[in-house]
Amino acid sequence: MLVAKRWQQRLGVIGLRVRTRRWVAVALAAAALGAATACSTGDAVSGAKPTELRLAIGGEAEDGYDPTLGWGRYGNPLFQSTLLTRDADLKITNDLATGYSVSPDGLVWTVDIRSDATFSDGKPVTPGDVAYTFNTAATSGGLTDVTVLDQAVAVDEDTVELRLREPRSTFVNRLVSLGIVPEHAHGPGYARDPVGSGPFVLEQWDEGQQLIVRRNDDYYGGKPAFERVVFVFTDEDASLAAARSGQVDVAALPSALASTEMPGMTLHAIESVDNRGITFPYQPATGRTNADGEPIGDPVTSDVAVRRAINLAIDRQALVDGVLDGHGRPATGPVDGLPWYDPSTAVTGTDPDAAARLLDEAGWRDTDGDGVRERDGVRAEFTLLYLASDSLRQGLALAVADMLKPIGVAVTAKGESWEVIETRMHADAVLFGWGSHDPTEMYNLYHSGQAGIELYNPGYYGDPEVDAALDAGMAATDPAEATAHWKEAQRHFGPAADAAWAWLVNLDHTYFVDSCLDVGQEQVEPHGHGWPITWNITGWRWTC
Repeated sequence: MLVAKRWQQRLGVIGLRVRTRRWVAVALAAAALGAATACSTGDAVSGAKPTELRLAIGGEAEDGYDPTLGWGRYGNPLFQSTLLTRDADLKITNDLATGYSVSPDGLVWTVDIRSDATFSDGKPVTPGDVAYTFNTAATSGGLTDVTVLDQAVAVDEDTVELRLREPRSTFVNRLVSLGIVPEHAHGPGYARDPVGSGPFVLEQWDEGQQLIVRRNDDYYGGKPAFERVVFVFTDEDASLAAARSGQVDVAALPSALASTEMPGMTLHAIESVDNRGITFPYQPATGRTNADGEPIGDPVTSDVAVRRAINLAIDRQALVDGVLDGHGRPATGPVDGLPWYDPSTAVTGTDPDAAARLLDEAGWRDTDGDGVRERDGVRAEFTLLYLASDSLRQGLALAVADMLKPIGVAVTAKGESWEVIETRMHADAVLFGWGSHDPTEMYNLYHSGQAGIELYNPGYYGDPEVDAALDAGMAATDPAEATAHWKEAQRHFGPAADAAWAWLVNLDHTYFVDSCLDVGQEQVEPHGHGWPITWNITGWRWTC
């Protein structure tokens, strides 16, 4: 616990310095919030339940609200319906679909569509709209990956077939995340004026300030309890000020601010698979570069003994206590707690003595007494990059560097922009954040075919057994069979095996919620992009 206490003290200074630079903007943001919420204040004064809900839960979707370009991948797409959805236990249930089946060869997904859904312009939702949405998303180059789709076809008045080029067990997640758009109203301006069959309709978008949505009274599902919802776009300090002054009903705040006293509000610390971990350059340093001339490989982290030793030496509970202020869990892999997670592959606790023995056996020794091990003239040192603007990642990186000193590994933690990190991430260790309800992410992080593609597999990790297991998991037509393959892959790439990553922590997503607002059963949340807490917003209710 000494490590945790020391890092609470150090991070308190860091956080104060960061927050001080932001306080100048708080008064202006609070004034804007006051103008946006004037109509609901009267309801509160009169004792009536407010008809407007006010949320400060993250940034806006700068590219707009078009699912074919990626909107709605996290949380509720608000304006659109999805074919399927996940319940509080992450089990898949029907939404716009009334049922679906998969052909024995895994190539044809047949989906039955409900007949009582209409778009917000009054026109019915048809299988043709579903087919159009999937075909468009498959060719749009957007952030929702539907590239395995060969063709979507409306086969009758309530059925659509999604025909794939190859079997893909994870394709079910596209049915969960891709909002359906109307073919007749989808065009260049759609992202800023969406038409959909979801529970809300966009009323006003003041870019950079707020998004106002109103209830869709023709929605086929459970009707929201609120006539309007206002999403305000503020930084964490302005959100804190707004919550303190009663100007928002829900405020997402970082764990460092979660201990703040907030009269009239309740802290909701929601478990997530929003993880933070270190990716290691897996290849040796041979002078190799990628097609863009960026270097690949490192002479230290390419040694499996070093990677395993680091995984043993890191005190993850101390990171949770000291950096996350207790709001999180130690991370043992990229998919902790999900149905396809294999807990037997985890490194639990911390064992620096075992880490030191691993390094000794691999020939890494401190021969000159300077506290850093060497082998064949190479010092056991490397750079760990993190996003400079992220104080949490900074805290984790600095704490890890402290934890590795006693085993003779020297780490230089360095904050950089994403632009710099993307040129160095194949030759330097990087502190990343991931976390998804879709095992495709595990495939992208560990399959050799994904090496160097965007931010996936930045260390150029590759193992034939892992590739085979991941490929089999993707191609499986039975969910249980796919899960078995996902677990097999973890037994090869996990921290006691290839140890291509050192996973550190899973964050709790911390929200202050008005004590009179019932936000329903909480769902284990994915990575914090978007607004994951809104997954069940149609069920939120005032209780007093």
